[in-house]
Amino acid sequence: MESTTHSPKTHVAVLAFPFGCHPIALFKLVEKLASAAPETQFSFFNIAKCNDGLLSASKANILNNIEAYEVADGVPTNYVFSGNPIEEVELFLKASPENFRISLDLAVAKTGKKISCLISDVFLLFAGSSIAKDLSVSWIPVWTSLPHSLAVHIYTDMIRQLYYDSFSSGDGEKTLDRIPGLSKICLSDVPPEVWGEGSHQETHFSHMLSQVGAILPRATALVMDFYDELYPASLLNDLRRKLPSLLNVGFLTLTVPPPPLPSSDTDASGCLSWLDTQKPLSVAYISFGTVASVPPEEINELAEALEECKVPFLWSLRDNLKDSLPEGFAERTSKHGKVVPWAAQIQVLAHSATGVFVTHCGSNSVCESIVHGVPMICRPPVFGDNQMNGRVVEDEWEVGVRVDGGVFTRNGIVKSLKLILEDEQGRGIRRRVEALRELVLKAAAPGGHASQDFNTLVETVSML
Repeated sequence: MESTTHSPKTHVAVLAFPFGCHPIALFKLVEKLASAAPETQFSFFNIAKCNDGLLSASKANILNNIEAYEVADGVPTNYVFSGNPIEEVELFLKASPENFRISLDLAVAKTGKKISCLISDVFLLFAGSSIAKDLSVSWIPVWTSLPHSLAVHIYTDMIRQLYYDSFSSGDGEKTLDRIPGLSKICLSDVPPEVWGEGSHQETHFSHMLSQVGAILPRATALVMDFYDELYPASLLNDLRRKLPSLLNVGFLTLTVPPPPLPSSDTDASGCLSWLDTQKPLSVAYISFGTVASVPPEEINELAEALEECKVPFLWSLRDNLKDSLPEGFAERTSKHGKVVPWAAQIQVLAHSATGVFVTHCGSNSVCESIVHGVPMICRPPVFGDNQMNGRVVEDEWEVGVRVDGGVFTRNGIVKSLKLILEDEQGRGIRRRVEALRELVLKAAAPGGHASQDFNTLVETVSML
């Protein structure tokens, strides 16, 4: 342990994109790599508020060969945000890459060891085009969403050339039929950044993403938070042609196979104890994550649907959204429903009573649902890759359905709940998601594709 702490053989710097769930996935990868390569020092770079959350959650288990460093977030003192979620991202990117360079120098001084390899979120393309080049080290980017959205960014120029006029004219149901592996994806599913925020006047963020296809081939390897077995063959083959060192190491934020559920009496939220009282595969679990939001009128419609159909439900609803519930809703549904401000999502999905997941289709939520074999009802907002994820769930994997019209209505959600929980079509959906789960379990097992790719990554990082 002494040599690990003071005389590492290699020093790997890991640069996080500090928004959404991106830093969580990257830090989980660092923890796995640090455990597998104890003689390698890992320096993790992130803004202060993100590091605080990550480190407090992992404090008791952080390995000696991981050290976290803070980078400036680019927000001026006393700055007042307008409410536009992209604003914080833009300020951070304007401060980059110099904010990372300053912290990298501190890490080198502290460890006495030069950087030997740079790992970064793909969104930080300057890590490969600038920092790694200046340091003369290898660059290994990490993609933390479904690969379909990566392909969209790789093909940004072609998509704009072939489809921008159709998109502008409102033909959102036209598919990306000329892009390998994306024939199920509609123009309306494509993230706004690909279109240049709705015009060709780009932000720092959209401009950076438009360079993905040009810069990624410079990488030593590309790490995917995904499994070979879940791709459409044409998409996997095309990505491998463009990026030969493609490593599908599996879902980074999940333990596969999932661990046994803890004792229900250890769950302070009371969710597991409540689920214990419900019939197998009967409960609708509802959560929209920590970033995405649903309009108040749709919260009301969803509540009315749950009250009407009397399906048992567990709803993780942030306190600031509870005012959107119909007056007296909690009291009237207390016999068949439970509303909580937060739930341990992985544990809820693992419980035998959970029959369907009503979700915003964030990448982590989709992956968690697959690992636990739970069908999905999708209501993705026009945010990031959520629309694309919903399309993949319904039309490619066929393991869930999107709500009619893309918004919650009382009749629409009642229809979707009955389809999944009662109809023969729902039983087919359940069989398909269970089949995907088995593919993931096999790939993650020793000797499986994901395990082999992770071992290749460990060897690559340790030798550079």
